[in-house]
Amino acid sequence: MGYKTKHSAEINEYVKATSGKHFTVSDVSEHFRSRGSNISAATLYRQLDKLTSDGVLAKYTVDSAGSACYEYIGADECCRENCYHFKCSSCGRLIHLECEELNSMLKHLEDEHGFRLDPIRTVFYGICKDCS
Repeated sequence: MGYKTKHSAEINEYVKATSGKHFTVSDVSEHFRSRGSNISAATLYRQLDKLTSDGVLAKYTVDSAGSACYEYIGADECCRENCYHFKCSSCGRLIHLECEELNSMLKHLEDEHGFRLDPIRTVFYGICKDCS
């Protein structure tokens, strides 16, 4: 197994292990650094972009100042169509949300207001229950 193939496999294993959680490039980098593996930032970005293009990861940029956040969706069909998130303005946590009521709201917005919201990229800002 070649150097690049080894790193790709390691990154793939990491993202699969994060199922149900969000992570940043910094999180991935720290994970491998703590295990003595030096994977360059360029390799991480390249591999995460490839996994995003392949539909294995979802990528969220929740504000212009913050770094992108990723979520493993390879085995999670629900996140391919309607995947909502809450972003806590206090602690910065990104929280995955599944809510049928929001699906009704999307239909209302389209039918009554002619606006089609992108449910894959929808992030609601507020304060999480731990911070309130």
